[in-house]
Amino acid sequence: MVTDAEESRFFGVQSKALSKYHAVPLGKSLEALCSAWWVVTVNANEDQPVCYVLTRQEVQQMATRDANGGAYWLSVVSYKQAKFHEAWLRISESL
Repeated sequence: MVTDAEESRFFGVQSKALSKYHAVPLGKSLEALCSAWWVVTVNANEDQPVCYVLTRQEVQQMATRDANGGAYWLSVVSYKQAKFHEAWLRISESL
């Protein structure tokens, strides 16, 4: 949970930590994604992790589903974009 400086606004952040660039598992229902913001961290166990900051709507729009109709995934190509790279200001600008 994240809040503004006055603690008057709250919103959820879903964090996904990856050891290297992989697709992010999203589960079997995109409607079940609750957090307003998603942060995908790559090289999470290294000295210089890299973060990608996305909205729930962006994750839902870019998600792909297993060929057999199973789980949804967010591909590397989807989240590894310059507009999401270390884009922390996106969150503060939304407050």
